[in-house]
Amino acid sequence: MDLLPAETPQIAKRHGFRSLKLLNVDMDQALGDEPFGVEYGRLENGLHYYVRSNSKPKMRAALALAVKAGSVLEEEDERGVAHIVEHLAFSATKKYTNHDIVKFLESVGAEFGACQNAVTSSDDTVYELFVPVDKPELLSQAISVLAEFSSEVRVSTDDLEKERGAVMEEYRGNRNANGRMQDAHWVLMMEGSKYADRLPIGLEKVIRTVPSEVVKQFYRKWYHLHNMAVIAVGDFSDTQSVVELIRTHFGPKSSAHDPLPIPHFPVPSHEEPRFSCFVESEAAGSAVMISYKMSVDELKTVKDYKDLLTESMFLYALNQRLFKISRRKDPPYFSCSAAADVLVRPVKAYMITSSCKEKCTIEALESMLIEVARIRLHGFSEREISVVRALLMSEVESAYLERDQMQSASLRDEYLQHFLRNEPVVGIEYEAQLQKTILPQISASEISKYSEKLRTSCSCVIKTMEPWATATVDDLKAVVSKINSLEEEGSISPWDDEHIPEEIVSIKPNPGNIVQQLEFSNIEVTELILSNGMRVCYKCTDFFDDQVLFTGFSYGGLSELPENEYFSCSMGSTIAGEIGVFGYKPSVLMDMLAGKRAEVGTKVGAYMRTFSGDCSPSDLETALQLVYQLFTTNVKPGEEEVKIVMQMAEEAVHAQERDPYTAFANRVRELNYGNSYFFRPIRIGDLRKVDPLKACQYFNNCFKDPSTFTVVIVGNIDPAIAGPLILQYLGGIPKPPEPILHFNRDDLRGLPFTFPATVIREVVRSPMVEAQCSVQLCFPVELKNETMMQEIHFVGFLSKLLETKIMQVLRFKHGQIYSAGVSVFLGGNKPSRTGDIRGDISINFSCDPDISSTLVDIALDEILRVQEEGCSDEDVSTVLEIEQRAHENGLQENYYWLDRILRSYQSRVYFGDVGTSFEVQDEGRSKVRELLTPSTAQLALKRILPFPCKKQYTVVILMPQTSRVKLLTSLFKSTDNSYSRKAKILVGVAGLTVFALTLWRYSRRTLKS
Repeated sequence: MDLLPAETPQIAKRHGFRSLKLLNVDMDQALGDEPFGVEYGRLENGLHYYVRSNSKPKMRAALALAVKAGSVLEEEDERGVAHIVEHLAFSATKKYTNHDIVKFLESVGAEFGACQNAVTSSDDTVYELFVPVDKPELLSQAISVLAEFSSEVRVSTDDLEKERGAVMEEYRGNRNANGRMQDAHWVLMMEGSKYADRLPIGLEKVIRTVPSEVVKQFYRKWYHLHNMAVIAVGDFSDTQSVVELIRTHFGPKSSAHDPLPIPHFPVPSHEEPRFSCFVESEAAGSAVMISYKMSVDELKTVKDYKDLLTESMFLYALNQRLFKISRRKDPPYFSCSAAADVLVRPVKAYMITSSCKEKCTIEALESMLIEVARIRLHGFSEREISVVRALLMSEVESAYLERDQMQSASLRDEYLQHFLRNEPVVGIEYEAQLQKTILPQISASEISKYSEKLRTSCSCVIKTMEPWATATVDDLKAVVSKINSLEEEGSISPWDDEHIPEEIVSIKPNPGNIVQQLEFSNIEVTELILSNGMRVCYKCTDFFDDQVLFTGFSYGGLSELPENEYFSCSMGSTIAGEIGVFGYKPSVLMDMLAGKRAEVGTKVGAYMRTFSGDCSPSDLETALQLVYQLFTTNVKPGEEEVKIVMQMAEEAVHAQERDPYTAFANRVRELNYGNSYFFRPIRIGDLRKVDPLKACQYFNNCFKDPSTFTVVIVGNIDPAIAGPLILQYLGGIPKPPEPILHFNRDDLRGLPFTFPATVIREVVRSPMVEAQCSVQLCFPVELKNETMMQEIHFVGFLSKLLETKIMQVLRFKHGQIYSAGVSVFLGGNKPSRTGDIRGDISINFSCDPDISSTLVDIALDEILRVQEEGCSDEDVSTVLEIEQRAHENGLQENYYWLDRILRSYQSRVYFGDVGTSFEVQDEGRSKVRELLTPSTAQLALKRILPFPCKKQYTVVILMPQTSRVKLLTSLFKSTDNSYSRKAKILVGVAGLTVFALTLWRYSRRTLKS
C-alpha cells in the first residue's frame, strides 16, 4: 500500500472527494514517523524544527515553541512554578525587559492574548505567536522572541515580584464554583498519581512566596533544547530560508547540562469504581459525570487508525441516543454527551456528562448507565450506524475539499501534537482516502463492542455535583449494582428507533421569479428582488471551497411589544426551538441531516429578527429548504415540550440566583440603563406568567412575511446552480395576503434607558465560598448623527487604545490584574437613520478585593492623563497596526464579508444602494485611520467620553460579603482589612453556564496566559 497519494493533487481536487480511489489497505502497514508536508529536522544542539509553507491567511505565520516541561515535573516547593516561568517569559528576557516583548509584538499587529499567548499543562508548555510576515525582518524578529523564551528568560527577584500579582489574579479567577468542582474531580481521577497534586495553577503559598532562585532552578533544569521544538507554518516564499532563520537564532543557544530524562508518572488503574457526591453551594445546577480511564492508545498502524475511527463512530452513535433521550417525555436529564480525550501523557478517558434537574442526579445516572448497558446487550442498529457513517464521511469530505485552505494555526497544532504526543501527520489527501476506504468496512457490531470499555470495573469514576446534598455515595453504589443486575439478567430492552422522513420539503414549492436584478461591481455582489418581495444579495468567493454562509434580517423585534406580552414572546424562540421550527422535532431532524453539512438558526432581538445558516455548497439546497420550512411551519406548543423548556428555564433562573456575578451584572444594568423591563432579568414569577400559545404565535409571525426580509449569501456559490435554488426555496415562500410585522426602520420603538448624570460608585456584596472581585467602570457615549460614520470608527480605535493603556498601567506597571477588557455597547439604539446614538464604553477587570477601589482610581487617573496630555506615537501606531492586521485577515474570511455587507444594508446611509453604503463606511474607516494621531485621539477621548472623565461615570464592584463575626471583629481590629479566603458561606452562588464539564480539562489541566 502506498502511504501517500499519487502526486496528482490538482486532478484529485478537480474530480473531488467522491472520485478519490479506494486503497488496498494492509492493517499492519505503518503510518510513518516522518510528518507529511513539512521541513522537519534537528539542530546540532538538539532542537527539533518543523517548517511548512501555507498561504492561509496570506502574509501571516503561526509560530510555536513547544517544551516538554509541565507542572508534573515540579517538586512540592515548586507547585505553580512551571506556570510562573511562562508568565516571566513575556515579562523579561536577556534582550527584552518590562514586557517589551509584548509591546514589540503588538507594534507589528500581534495583539496580546489573541496573537501572542502561552499554555501550561501538566506535561508541557507551549508558546504561540501569530505574526505578519509581509516585511522580511518581522519573521526573523518573531523567531528571535521564541529563541529568547527557550534559554534567556530572566528570572530576577524584581521580575518575579512584578508578575506575582498577575499570576495571583489568575489563581483567584480559577477559585470559583466551576474551578473548585473541576479541581476536585481532577484529584479524584488522578488519585494515586503525582498528577493529582500538580494542577498547573499551583498553590497560593508558592505563588506568593517562591524565591526567584527556585524558579530559575526549574527553568534551567527542564528547559533543555533537546526537549523543545519550534514550529513555523505560514505564507513563506520558501521554507529553507525559514529553517536558516531558526538556525541563526537557535543555533548558538546551548543548555547548561545534558538533558535529564523526562520521568514517566503512571496513573494507577482500579477495578472498583470511585464515587463522589460533591456539594458546591455556588453550583450552576446539578450534574453527573462518569469517567472511564485507560492507557493512551498508540497510533502507529492502519489498524490503529481504524480503531480510532471505530471509537469516533461509537461516540457519535452514543451521543445521538443521549440527545434523543433528553428530548423524550419526562427526560432524566436536560442534556447529556460523551467524549474521549487524552487527560495526561499516559492516560485518556471516556467521559459521559449530564446536566439535570435538582434532586434528580440519581435518575440521570441510572439512565446514563442503562444506555451503555443497552448497547452491550443489543448493540447499535444498522440504521444508527449508517447515519454516523454518513456524518463522518461528510466531515472528511469537507476537510479534503478545503485541504489547500487550511489555516496555518491548524497545521501548526498538528505538528505540535506530532512532537508532544507522537501523533502521526500523514496529510489530508491520504487520510481522506483512508477514511473513505475504511468507514464502510466498520460494522455495527465492531462499534458496539466499544461499550465494553465503559464498564464500571474499568477504572471508573462516578461523581455527582449539586448545590446542596441530595445524593449519597451509597445511592450511587446502589444504582451501579442495580444496572449491573439488570444487565446480567438481560432485563434491558432494545433501543426503539424513531421513524425518519425521507424529505425535508415533502411538496416542492413553485419557484418565484426575479423582479429586479442589480450589480454592485465595487463590492462584487449581485442583488435580486424576488416576486414575493424578498431581497437577496449574494457574493461569490473562493476563500473556502466548502463554505456558504447566509443571514436574513427583518426590522421589528421585541421592543415593539407591550410589557405585558414581553416575557411570553421573549420565550418564543426557546419554546419553538424545542418543538421544532423546521417542521420536525430536533431529534428527528438530526437524523434527516446526517451526511449533510447544513444548519440554520434563528434569533429574535430588540429591533430585528434574523435567521443564519452555514452549509456546504453541495448542501445549499438542504439549507434553503430549512429556511422555506421555517417560514411555512406553524409551531404549536405541545405540553411535554413546554414542560421541558420551562423546567430548564427555572433551573437557569435558580442558578442565577445562586451566582454572585448575577447580582453584580443586574446592578450594572439597573444602574446604567434604568429599571426597564427589557433589561431586567427574568424571575421565577415571570416564567409562571408565560403563555406558550402566545409565545409560539409570536415566533410564527416573526418568520412569516418574506417581503420584509433581506438575505445576504457569501461563499463558494455558482450562480447557475444557486440561482434556481434561491428562486424555488426563497422565492417560493408564500407572501401573506396582509403584511405581518411590517415595520419602517425609522419608526421603531426605542428601548428606554438613561445613563446616570453624575458619578456613582457602588459595591455589591455577595456571599461567596472564596473571595472573588470584579470591577466594571462605565462611561456614557453619545455620537452625533452628522459625524456618525467617522465617530463609529473612532469609538472602535479608542476602545482598543483604552484597553492598551489600562493593561500597561494595571498589569505591566503595577502587576495587579491578569487581563482587562473594554467593550462598547450601542445596541440600545433603534436602527433609525435620524437622531444621535447613545451608549457606553465599559472597562472590566478582576482583582484582589482589598485593592479594587485603588485600582479604579489608578485607571481613572490614566484615562484622565490621556485626555489631558495625550498618548504616545507608539500607542497610536500600535492600535492602528492591530486594527489593520485584523482587517487584512478579515478580508480573507466569508464571515467578515457577510458582516460588512449586512452592516451596509443596516447602515444609516443606506437608501437602496448597498454599494454606496459600503463605500461610505469604508471611507469612514480610512479617514479615521488617516486622522488618528496622538492629538486627534486625545480630542476624540475628550469629545466621546465625558471630559474630564471623572465628572460622569459609574463603578460597580463585586465584593465578598463580610461575615457577621468578621464585621464585629473589625470593630476592634481596625488594622485587619483582609477578607478570609476560606470562609464557608451559607448562601451559595455560581456561574451562569450549565456545566460545560466536557471541556473541564481545558480550563483545569491547561492555563493560558
